[in-house]
Amino acid sequence: MEAYRRRGATAIVVAVDGRPASVMAIADPLKATTARAIEDLRRRRMKVVMLTGDNATTARAIADELHIDQVVADVLPDQKHGHVHALQAQGHAVAMAGDGVNDAPALAAADVGVAMGTGTDVAIESADVTLLGGDLAALVKARDRSVDTMRNIRQNLVFAFVYNVVGIPLAAGALYPAFGWLLSPVIAAAAMALSSASVITNSLRLRRRR
Repeated sequence: MEAYRRRGATAIVVAVDGRPASVMAIADPLKATTARAIEDLRRRRMKVVMLTGDNATTARAIADELHIDQVVADVLPDQKHGHVHALQAQGHAVAMAGDGVNDAPALAAADVGVAMGTGTDVAIESADVTLLGGDLAALVKARDRSVDTMRNIRQNLVFAFVYNVVGIPLAAGALYPAFGWLLSPVIAAAAMALSSASVITNSLRLRRRR
C-alpha cells in the first residue's frame, strides 16, 4: 500500500470472506498543464498550498511532482475551511480552487473561491469563479486578466479626474476675471464626449491581452 501511495495513488484493500486478498490502486493522472500552471503562479509571487483529504504519503508524492512545498493532508471538509481562515488570519488573501462537495465550505470562506467546471454543482454554487474545463492554467489567465482589469480601472479613473479637474474650474468661470473667457457649451460637450471615448478606448485594450 505504501508503495502505491508513494507513486501518488490511493491504495484500497480488497477482502474475500473477511480476509485480505488484494490491493487496488486508484489514481487520477495529472493534467499536462498543471505543473506549468503551478510554476506560473509561483512566478507571480503567489504561495501555493495543497489541501487534500488524501493520505499524507499520496499527497506528498503528488506535491513533489508538482514542486509544491506546503502540503496539508488527511483533512476533512471543515478542516479545509479552518485552514483557509488560518491563512486569512495571517494576513493572506486566499484563492481556493476545488471541485468536490468537500471543498464547498473552503470555497465559500476564501476571498476568491475558484471551482472547476468539471466539478460538483455545490462546489460551483459556492465559488466566485468557475473555470470551464477544469484546467489550472485557466486560473493563471483569470488572475492575469483580473490584474489587467484593475489596472485599467485605475487608468480610467485618472482620465476622468483629469478631465474634471481641468473642466469644472473652467466651467465655473475661473478664467473670467483675468481673461473674460467662459467655457463654451460646445467645448464642454466635446470634452465630455472625449472623456467617454478615452475611457472606452482604454478599456477595449483588454481585448488584446493574451
